[in-house]
Amino acid sequence: MGVVELINLYPLYSLAGISVIVTLISTILQKKLTDQEHLKHLKQRQKEIQKELKNCKDDCLMKELNSELLSLTGLMFKSSMKPIFVTIVPFILLFTWLRGIYTPIISGWIWWYLGFSMGSSIALRKIFNVA
Repeated sequence: MGVVELINLYPLYSLAGISVIVTLISTILQKKLTDQEHLKHLKQRQKEIQKELKNCKDDCLMKELNSELLSLTGLMFKSSMKPIFVTIVPFILLFTWLRGIYTPIISGWIWWYLGFSMGSSIALRKIFNVA
């Protein structure tokens, strides 16, 4: 029995399985291709700045803190781009294939996929301790 036949027999289970597998691969690549310690440090500094901003009364200091926060956000974005570049083409091909298979079977399949993906992403990021 082939993959397409299994998908047709168990569409939601197969979609959940595919979603978890793709999310697992994405999470592992994100952990391996990014400097996790650096990202954790940046996130910690962002939290500190946000706390300082809540208590800040001085406009000049507030502008400086917002500028640093924006700079940190840019650094975090830049750090997380490498895994996206590695996975973008395979994921586009996968989603094109999935669309062709699931559209006739499940209307709104993409929403099911996104739901399964978000749930598994939260769990997998905690399991693998990804920043």
